[in-house]
Amino acid sequence: MKREVFLLIDKAGSILWADASDSPSALPDSRARWEAIWSRRDDIDLIAHSHPLGPSAFSAEDESTMAALDDALGKPMRYAVVAPRVTITRQGLRGSVVQLAPEPWWVALLRLASGMTKED
Repeated sequence: MKREVFLLIDKAGSILWADASDSPSALPDSRARWEAIWSRRDDIDLIAHSHPLGPSAFSAEDESTMAALDDALGKPMRYAVVAPRVTITRQGLRGSVVQLAPEPWWVALLRLASGMTKED
């Protein structure tokens, strides 16, 4: 089953928190997710989620969520989208989109949890 999966990653590359939806194209807002972000805000290095059906880009919904998070946290956070063939990152809304290579260990886990492989 393909589904969007969400991870909070710390500076050491460890997973701080994870969440998943039942949809391959949406990750509905969640109070538990917001509380996880808020309570770990000083430890978060990267906020990642999957796009199991693509695209390998930040969607308009992603960007509005990023803007709200950056505003609430008072700083531009680092974000990642893991798609079937590529992982991209961006620092806040103004940052350039960069391909993450080599991909860290947790990317394979996120793809697996999302029901996708790098060959999809």
